[in-house]
Amino acid sequence: MSDGNVTVKGIVVAIDGPSGAGKSTVARQLAERLGYLYIDTGAMFRAVALTVQRAKVSLEDDAALATLCRDLEITFVRHEGAYRVFANGEDVSEAIRTPEISLLTSRISTKKVVREVLLHEQRRMGRAGNVVLEGRDIGSVVFPHADVKFFLSASPAERGRRRFLELQAKGEKVTLEKTIAEVVARDAQDEQREHAPLRIADDALC
Repeated sequence: MSDGNVTVKGIVVAIDGPSGAGKSTVARQLAERLGYLYIDTGAMFRAVALTVQRAKVSLEDDAALATLCRDLEITFVRHEGAYRVFANGEDVSEAIRTPEISLLTSRISTKKVVREVLLHEQRRMGRAGNVVLEGRDIGSVVFPHADVKFFLSASPAERGRRRFLELQAKGEKVTLEKTIAEVVARDAQDEQREHAPLRIADDALC
């Protein structure tokens, strides 16, 4: 299989969908069951957002954003039954899941320069094949010729409820109404962004 200029040697499974649709749970379990590599592309954007925040890089400075992305090494490590996200050797699994980083990630994901660098990295990580990737544009942009494509979704209310319970469990002070509103806003941004908007691939299983 060839996607872009990348020749993939094994099977690629693409799982797309909006925030809170259950992609991570399904993708992780499927990868574990198959013995495949698991790549959470959303976590990659979150890792960039966290690094941008810490470095105080302006979102209007494309050159600085490109350099930051190219210099950022993101890896996924399975540890004690869970997947951990590392950015330049630091475990940022919890740090990238805060509401603040979620909001910044929404803005980061609209930047063409960021998407271009991460697209290259996602294809590099997946080119060995036997991989499950989850995100919003895997089947439509990253690996349009993936062997199997799934698109998962649920109502904004249900996805907001799941996110609310998740944040509550972490001790975050949030309200259900605000969490659902944020999900709706994120959906609109994902669907309307200029570069790689969220859409269902023609050959995806829904």
